[in-house]
Amino acid sequence: MFESPTRYADRIRGCLIAGAVGDALGAPVEFMSGDDIERRYGAGGPRDFIPVRFGSVQGVGLITDDTQMTMFSVEGIIRASVRARQRGLGFTVGVVQHAYLRWLDTQLLPAPPPDVDGWLAQERWLFSRRAPGTTCLSALDAANRDQFGEAAVNNSKGCGAVMRSAPFGFLPVWDPPEDEFRFECAATAAGYTHGHPTGQLAARGLAYIIAAIVAGATLPDAIDVAIRRLDVLPRSAETTTALRQAVALAHDGEVSRQAVESLGGGWVAEEALAIAVYCALSRAEPAQLVDALALAVTHSGDSDSTGAICGNILGTLHGEAAVPTHLSERVEGRDALLTLADDMATEFTHSPDAQDADLEAWWHRYPGW
Repeated sequence: MFESPTRYADRIRGCLIAGAVGDALGAPVEFMSGDDIERRYGAGGPRDFIPVRFGSVQGVGLITDDTQMTMFSVEGIIRASVRARQRGLGFTVGVVQHAYLRWLDTQLLPAPPPDVDGWLAQERWLFSRRAPGTTCLSALDAANRDQFGEAAVNNSKGCGAVMRSAPFGFLPVWDPPEDEFRFECAATAAGYTHGHPTGQLAARGLAYIIAAIVAGATLPDAIDVAIRRLDVLPRSAETTTALRQAVALAHDGEVSRQAVESLGGGWVAEEALAIAVYCALSRAEPAQLVDALALAVTHSGDSDSTGAICGNILGTLHGEAAVPTHLSERVEGRDALLTLADDMATEFTHSPDAQDADLEAWWHRYPGW
């Protein structure tokens, strides 16, 4: 599944930290035109954090709902695995939906509710509304009321379906070689908020890319794997067409903002994934990570989401050390992100005897619901 437990943990850390950095680079320039971004921050876009305000919170390196929801994806995945081990059941994706409901609390409440369990939803700094998508809010509100466990009743394929899906690529292969289940989990989790098949398939596509990298594939090969696996699935043409366009543009030569914008604005899932893939392929070396993120956020569209997804991909590819310290050490939530990364690695690479002996404490940290 992966080269070694140490490398696996480093890839998760890289994925989460680089994703958060891309998110934070893009947040202040979202809704600006590409021309305005380059006029203010130079050709190629911002390479350092820019002050941004969310309600009463102002600062640099602030994350958005993209990273918040990715964190709750990780927490939900760990809790689902803990539940499966303790109860002898299979991995239940509904546990991840429950995690998204805890995220919903962070957007609607001023502070953690008194009965919240686990540690992540007790982090007070997360209780800050960070421009969440209305589709995610309305779908999760419906799940909170009477639709828990069901797919969202909408026709949305917004980028909110894919921007939180990278962690599913780190799931282990439970039943080789029939390992589609873990990618079905990514699609199911996306479907809790986005009812359109393309949103779910783009989420699945990102998980394919991450999983292939974790298994040792090069970035071009990982993207090819994703396209080939999506090709055999119904209604995948929008996603595969967008990915093929991104690959062709990256192979054409000169890298430009115009090429990024030819892929769309990133407001919908397949466009956001395609922009991230194009930027990652175009600036694929470890030393180019910031160049890739700057390219991914410099366009007239959903800059934070495309920056976050590009960061997820390249962080997985290169590991945590590729993220410059002047960014990684200043991004909001760094300690919590690294804790989640290390706990996910522990959950899926642990020695069963060692961890099962302390399962009660681990369950308290990650209750299985």
